[in-house]
Amino acid sequence: MEQIYQCQNLDEVRGQIDRIDRALVALIAERGLYVRQAAAFKHSREEVEGGKRVDQVMRRVERLAGELGADAALTAAVYRTMIEYFVADEMAAFRAKAAAD
Repeated sequence: MEQIYQCQNLDEVRGQIDRIDRALVALIAERGLYVRQAAAFKHSREEVEGGKRVDQVMRRVERLAGELGADAALTAAVYRTMIEYFVADEMAAFRAKAAAD
């Protein structure tokens, strides 16, 4: 984890939060690009839904939350929401690919 900058006022705090928000959104966008690539390698609805993989990811991020000092419940909620969205996006791509075949 990076060294935490000790802010001197509210504007600095907000500036740091804005910097982090930009990085988080960029990482979510990047993750989405890889999720879309993964969809191309999947051949069934079960693979898209990825129950085992979802469980692996959730265990990993919950462990990471503990290691990095993030709130485990918040981290799990964010990831469940993100995964739910990405699975729906993959499913739409999977259906479109199946319809084109």
